[in-house]
Amino acid sequence: QVQLVESGGGLVQPGGSLRLSCAASGFRFSLYDMYWYRQAPGKDRELVAGITTAGDTTNYVDSLKGRFTISRDNAKNTVSLQMSSLKPEDTAVYYCKAVSLLRHYWGQGTQVTVSS
Repeated sequence: QVQLVESGGGLVQPGGSLRLSCAASGFRFSLYDMYWYRQAPGKDRELVAGITTAGDTTNYVDSLKGRFTISRDNAKNTVSLQMSSLKPEDTAVYYCKAVSLLRHYWGQGTQVTVSS
């Protein structure tokens, strides 16, 4: 059974940091590019960051470069998103996604709320 389980979300003050994790199971994690997306209330889901299978290439939406860092551990089947200098506009549900040529899988999401 394929599972992607996000964790690490919560309430944080502006300027704070959070580290999200996504634990994968039920498929060959190391063969999948991994992505983080987010969806704010009333908005479309948007790409945040991506990382290739070996972790040697990462990409970010331009507006988040320098504040967010994606990483993966293929030995532990996890992908993480380190978020710093958080702003209220970063409030959203954050999802991880696994992508291969033939398949893709989504996690259920974790809520991040940035508020004082």
